[in-house]
Amino acid sequence: MFLPSVHAETDDAVLLQFIRENPLGMLITGINSSLDFLQCTHVPVVLDAPEDCDDSAPQGRLRAHIAKQNPQVKGMIESLESKDGVITLETDVLVVFNGKHDHYVTPKFYVETKPDSGKVVPTWNYSAVQVYGKLSLYYDSKTPEAGNFLAQQVHDLSQHTEKSIMGYTGGENPQPWKVSDAPEKYVELLQRNIVGIQIRIDKLQGKFKMSQEMRPGDRDGVVKGFSRMGGETGEAIASMVEERGILHEKKKQKD
Repeated sequence: MFLPSVHAETDDAVLLQFIRENPLGMLITGINSSLDFLQCTHVPVVLDAPEDCDDSAPQGRLRAHIAKQNPQVKGMIESLESKDGVITLETDVLVVFNGKHDHYVTPKFYVETKPDSGKVVPTWNYSAVQVYGKLSLYYDSKTPEAGNFLAQQVHDLSQHTEKSIMGYTGGENPQPWKVSDAPEKYVELLQRNIVGIQIRIDKLQGKFKMSQEMRPGDRDGVVKGFSRMGGETGEAIASMVEERGILHEKKKQKD
C-alpha cells in the first residue's frame, strides 16, 4: 500500500476497530502449486484483539473459514506437509479490508484552488486497512484441534455479525440467530466442507484518503459537495473528510 504520511493511520486501535466494522476481507496468497500462484478469496473474519491473545500473537489474530473446494485451499494443502489436520504457511499472507464508503471526487469541489490556478485533477476518496501475517489452515474437521477451531469460529462469527452488523441484540431488537438454531447434523455436514483460517497479525497498515492533502478551502468544498450529493455515501464521505481534515490540522500544529 502506498502510504503518504498525510493519509496514513498509525494508531493500531483505530485500525483494529476498522476491521471490526468492516469484517469482509480479501485474503491474498502466493503459493507454488499446480494451481494459479496468486489466489484471492473474500471472507468475513473474526478479530481476536491483542489483549485476548497469548504472547504468540501480540498484535492479535484474524479467524475465518472458507470452502474446502476453494482453489486457494487446494493450493495450500498441495504445497505443504500437514500435521494433525493443521498446515502453517511459510510465507506471509495479505488480508485487505475496505471501508464501506468510497467515491470519485470531481475537481469542481475544489472551490479554492480551481478558481485560483485551475491546477486540480480528479481523484478517489477511500479508506482501507491491510494485515500481513502467518496463516494456519485447519483443514480436517475430524481431528479434535480442527473440529474445535471450526465450531468456535462459526459460533463467534455468527454472533459478531448478528449483533454488530445486524444489530440483533435482544430486548427491543430481534434475537440474534445462533448456530444451535440449525439442525446439529446439518451443521456437522457443513463443517466437513469448510476449513478454518487463523492469521497471526504481524503488521497493520491503514490509509484514510479523505482530501487531507488539499487546502482548507478545497476540503470545505469537498464536504459541501458530498453533503449536497446526499444519500448514505455522500453524507458518510462528507463526515469523514471533515473529521480527517480536523485531525490533519491538529497534527500540523503539533509538528
